[in-house]
Amino acid sequence: MSMKSRILMVTQNFPPERFGNASRMHDLSKNLVKLGAGVMVLSPHPTFPFGSFKRKWKLHSHRTMDGIKNINIFAWQPIDCNPSFLSRMGYYLTFPFHAILWALIKRKEYDVIITTAPPIFTGITGYFVKKITGKKWFLDVRDLWIDASISLGFIKKNGFFEKLSRKYEAFWYGICDEITVTTEETKNSIIETYNISPSKIEVISNGVDTKAFKPLNVKKKRIIYSGLLGTAQDLEKVILAVKKINEKIPLEFYLVGDGDTRGDLEELVKKESLEDKVIFTGLLAREELPGLIAESCMGIAPLKKLQSLQYAIPTKAYEYMSCGIPFVGTGKGEIEHLVEKSKAGLVADTSVNSIYEKIMYLLENEKLREEMGQNGRAFVEKYNDREKIAEKLLHSIEKVVA
Repeated sequence: MSMKSRILMVTQNFPPERFGNASRMHDLSKNLVKLGAGVMVLSPHPTFPFGSFKRKWKLHSHRTMDGIKNINIFAWQPIDCNPSFLSRMGYYLTFPFHAILWALIKRKEYDVIITTAPPIFTGITGYFVKKITGKKWFLDVRDLWIDASISLGFIKKNGFFEKLSRKYEAFWYGICDEITVTTEETKNSIIETYNISPSKIEVISNGVDTKAFKPLNVKKKRIIYSGLLGTAQDLEKVILAVKKINEKIPLEFYLVGDGDTRGDLEELVKKESLEDKVIFTGLLAREELPGLIAESCMGIAPLKKLQSLQYAIPTKAYEYMSCGIPFVGTGKGEIEHLVEKSKAGLVADTSVNSIYEKIMYLLENEKLREEMGQNGRAFVEKYNDREKIAEKLLHSIEKVVA
């Protein structure tokens, strides 16, 4: 790989924030550096999840980690766990406009800019940098957020906000030099919805650090969910399935993470008298997570059965596979394809009984759990190791810049 690739990443989330996209952007940047690229990351002062960090009024701060130059810049920081709409929009809008200034100041230090979405507003930075400097712009799309927002009831279908958002996305897709997506379903949806040329879209799958997430021999009577406790996940049904399982065998369910639905889930656990069986760990340091997963007998990757979520493969599924444990998923589309290709898990219908049956089936078949765990580990080593994913992205960058 060329030693000349110099990349500016613009991301709303980066460590020390502790959740999926922050880890993904850190791993991606770190592996690009290992491959010889120069990487500078623009991100706000740590903010998310809201209320987890103290507000900083400092204009900027610099640090270097794993060879990455990270500049934290001022953006409005909500300090309430559930901030108002105006406070949230302040966070999402002040960052990209401030990032434009820094991207222009540092314009001689990079050749290509990558903005990652959602949130969608980071595209503002990419657009202005491309227009003013002529740098190549990669738009990294991890989520079909409009479709998901409609199906989850946040945006009215065919309403004003959907039409405005579609125009906004179509504008960015048309102007950027390359679009990177994490799944084939996402690529197909963008092509069909916005009439974008397939040659402009590259599938750079989500992945996992296979050196950090690795199997252990110790296994406990515990299943685990790691990630956002959000509206798109069917965690209520998993909790009720766990109650049913405990009528036959003792089993703990660890929920590792935080999110908007945590309060409701805790109320459900209390109502069902499951406080000693369902454990909310909150956000953990990243180095604690691999061991906790590897000691569990299986992972849970529950998505609601909505057409708008068919593009999604939860990153947590790769982490389970890398740790050598099987998983039970719910939903349609990409999660089904992953199970079919990897032979590393099972897909349940989005009902309490179906989730219960799949979990029980694996609990009662130790040999099958071991076989699926081995399949999953082999699969991610071959297709989803983040070093290989970074190599694919760097090749795409060098091709477009050239």
